Amino acid sequence: MTADRPALRLAGVSRTYGTPPNPVHALRAVELSLAAGTFTAVMGPSGSGKSTLLHCAAGLDEPTSGQVLLDGTPLTHGSETAMTKFRRTRVGFVFQQFNLLPTLTVWQNTTLPLRLAGREIDRAFVHEVLERTGLGDRLRHRPDELSGGQQQRVAIARALVTRPSLIFADEPTGALDTATAREILGLLAESVHTMGQTVVMVTHDPVAAAYADSVVFLADGRIVDRLHRPSAQAVAELMTLLGDRRRPRAVGE
Repeated sequence: MTADRPALRLAGVSRTYGTPPNPVHALRAVELSLAAGTFTAVMGPSGSGKSTLLHCAAGLDEPTSGQVLLDGTPLTHGSETAMTKFRRTRVGFVFQQFNLLPTLTVWQNTTLPLRLAGREIDRAFVHEVLERTGLGDRLRHRPDELSGGQQQRVAIARALVTRPSLIFADEPTGALDTATAREILGLLAESVHTMGQTVVMVTHDPVAAAYADSVVFLADGRIVDRLHRPSAQAVAELMTLLGDRRRPRAVGE
């Protein structure tokens, strides 16, 4: 990847659901470029298009129009089989639900994407990732022997071991207590600063967003604002303004 090529670019991306008489415009001609090695939070009121943006950017959903490029490569450049392989090697996912297989150990869950892709397991690197995520002494444990925070750490380790260019996180701390959520957010930030990953995280929490380098705000399927070096207070204030804009005004108000 060249220095001037963004890790992720959305070029005029729109996503419409429903039928022509009653279309639902989840995204409207979104333009977004994110540099490599950055941590971006995506926020907005309910129904603003946050999850749709994440799913289109990650290749889990196909735009109605426009183009998504990862490291300069269009997400629609090949067959579905080729695209699945492309995503496995370039993209990592962390969701609110941990999606761990209950019969597999921490080590087996972490290395599962490598085995599914038929890739050689770099045992030293996997050990390094598991140590970094605080799981070095939990390798043989199964999910039901772990706390919620530890299970989310496994999900992050699983995303990191494939050495993806991008990690997409959808409300990754929504099911966690405050202290554990801060640890998980710190891990995501560390993956950016020490491993060079690009992280895109959807969240509704201003405190979580403050861990990011910048915050992109959506409303009605459009990017309406952006904050760099955000504070939780600044994020909360802007979210309040966006909520007020969407709130129906009472008669005489």
